[in-house]
Amino acid sequence: MKVFVTKEALDPYKEVQDHERSALPEGKHGGVVVFIGAMRDFNDGENVKSLSLDHYPGMTERHIEQVCQEAMDEWDVMDALVVHRVGEMVPADPMVVVAAWAAHRKDSFDACRYIINYLKERCEITTEGKKHWVEHNSEDPGVTERKLQKTA
Repeated sequence: MKVFVTKEALDPYKEVQDHERSALPEGKHGGVVVFIGAMRDFNDGENVKSLSLDHYPGMTERHIEQVCQEAMDEWDVMDALVVHRVGEMVPADPMVVVAAWAAHRKDSFDACRYIINYLKERCEITTEGKKHWVEHNSEDPGVTERKLQKTA
């Protein structure tokens, strides 16, 4: 697994390709699911011109590694990648790439969904001088199903 936080601009496709070439044996995975999150120019009905993301170096990576490990323990996932940008961004900038490799697509989809939902549920954003936590992530059907299975 690889988790990386950077202030540099992201090329998410290159990150996925480079990781796959360096960390995964060729021909052993049947599915890779990639999620790329980009900054949008609106949030909660307000225009957004820029975004500033901050983090605690070391601690942030450890938390993301922990959730990646949870996903790898829960599903038959061969590897996971998270590259997250911090610092100042403007609309259309890629902010995050999450990838999960598995022998079968279902495990790849479920693990990727689990990881990105963790990131969306536990991050603070700043928009035009307003700081707030992302508290109302759009509900993901896969997450709802998983919550129901866990409580049954």
